[in-house]
Amino acid sequence: MKILDIKALRGPNYWSNRRHKLIVMILDLEEMEERPSDKVDGFADRLEKMFPTLYEHHCSEGHEGGFFERVREGTWMGHIAEHIALEIQTLAGMDCGFGRTRGTGEEGVYNVVFTYTQERAGVYAARAAVRIVEALITGKPYKLEANIQVLREIREEEKLGPSTLSIVEEAGRRSIPFMRLNEYSLVQLGYGVNQKRIRATITSQTSGIGVDLAGDKEDTKFLLNRAGVPVPKGSIITTETELINELGNTGYPCVIKPVDGNHGKGATINVRTKKDALVAFKVAQKHSERVIIERYIKGFDFRLLVINQRLVAAAKRTPAHVTGNGKSTIRQLIDKVNTDPRRGYGHENMLTEITVDKMTLRILRAKGLTLNSVLSNRKRLYLKTTANLSTGGTSTDVTDSVHPYNIFMAERISRIIGLDICGIDVMAPDLNRPINENGGAVLEVNAAPGFRMHLDPTVGLPRNVAEPVMDMLYPPGSPARIPIVAVTGTNGKTTTTRLIAHIMKAVGYHVGYTTSDGIYVQNRLLEKGDCTGPKSAKFVLRDPTVDFAVLETARGGILREGLGFSHCDIGVVTNITSDHLGLKGIHTLEQLARVKSVVVENVSKDGYSILN
Repeated sequence: MKILDIKALRGPNYWSNRRHKLIVMILDLEEMEERPSDKVDGFADRLEKMFPTLYEHHCSEGHEGGFFERVREGTWMGHIAEHIALEIQTLAGMDCGFGRTRGTGEEGVYNVVFTYTQERAGVYAARAAVRIVEALITGKPYKLEANIQVLREIREEEKLGPSTLSIVEEAGRRSIPFMRLNEYSLVQLGYGVNQKRIRATITSQTSGIGVDLAGDKEDTKFLLNRAGVPVPKGSIITTETELINELGNTGYPCVIKPVDGNHGKGATINVRTKKDALVAFKVAQKHSERVIIERYIKGFDFRLLVINQRLVAAAKRTPAHVTGNGKSTIRQLIDKVNTDPRRGYGHENMLTEITVDKMTLRILRAKGLTLNSVLSNRKRLYLKTTANLSTGGTSTDVTDSVHPYNIFMAERISRIIGLDICGIDVMAPDLNRPINENGGAVLEVNAAPGFRMHLDPTVGLPRNVAEPVMDMLYPPGSPARIPIVAVTGTNGKTTTTRLIAHIMKAVGYHVGYTTSDGIYVQNRLLEKGDCTGPKSAKFVLRDPTVDFAVLETARGGILREGLGFSHCDIGVVTNITSDHLGLKGIHTLEQLARVKSVVVENVSKDGYSILN
């Protein structure tokens, strides 16, 4: 078999108006066109052995086991590759369920279409599925787990983090469009002049001064202390000599952490000896030349999340740990904890697998232990010095038990530092009493706090903390979109687009429009060439000066990537004629009409379609 082409669709398309993320693989079965699955000895048995979970695929039979029935009755290898591509993505933690395989009009050549969640993973799955089918045909061994691990790694590299994803999903529930602006977590919500941006949990409204203050623990501590907020006693040091001198003032136990660190990086808590202090100092200086040494506050690690100056969630965080049973080694206890189905690779599940890293080994050495040591029964051993979920920690929701004084304090801190979204780290015996009375203290204030511990706590009620973010960015009644007119057809698209743009400019709009000769914003040519595809549409919709978009939409872009927008307000079809048939798999007037109909099918429910 031979792969002729692989395309990744990213918007409403020829195959589906609802499923925007589709891989279209054009596959030539070559001699396998004459050998469906029932003509290959042992194929069905080998497939079922390698993929027992394919039993859940109903296929056209409409019930579990339906796909296996089709394989035994005889189906083409392109259809089987479609199901395998879906399944290996699902096994790698990316739930994908829609697919279809259709002939291209050329004998033995098929469009194999299936959903993806991460584009690079979808392309990889397409190629891997063909390799797997070929191995099943010949009966050769195949290392499936290696493919699934590659897909897991791609997923972790490519996908939005839990915090960003929660905001994007909340935007989707409100029909607010989004565009990813880079390969990381910079995302645009809305279109044109009504756009907002987020990067993780920093928004386009977040104060730059607030972010700088939160990143400088010395300044944060100074401002909070002056405002009457309880903070630990401590000092800034830069040398080992200063460390030793300050240990005499601060005493043990203490905390040593970088001034410019965040998310617990480089921090060591509960330091009890001079030797440990020197090691912790060196770790902290890997992240910041200036290091904080401060009194260790006994109690539990809490995170208070404040959004738009309102406390919305609170969580108790516990570092990754194991509990002894008097029989198992520490390594065995870690392995047992990691069998919890709630734990997974990276951010794929509620909890992250516990890994043995330098921090873990340092803790073990300090306690005179190794991974082969056996812990006594019920003895708890903490494996990390911080309680981050990303290192295997757990969280318990305590939002409903926070004392009114602590709520007042947290909301006041967000204004003192000047952050619209902030995470406040508190060490205290509990939060149901004022921390200025129970010996607690505020340790840090974090810009871009993670939402994962609140969205999916290990224990307690999940909190949809993305909801107040969207309420802040788009208060009720605030527009997120701009009017979009999409123009398609065989002839007259460019002229029609220009006329509409001219009319809207004349009545006061700042118009962005795309044509076959370029992209224009407020009548200025910004890109020259054939700009009738989805990339050009997104160029206009990304522009923060545009409040009206007119987009010439040719069939090539629809087939190549899908539409560059989710919905338009007006869809115009100038005409449909037999020009250019025979290109890109479109051989009949009916097929061409179906391509053009993608624009009409994606007019908003209160919009208009104009069919010439």
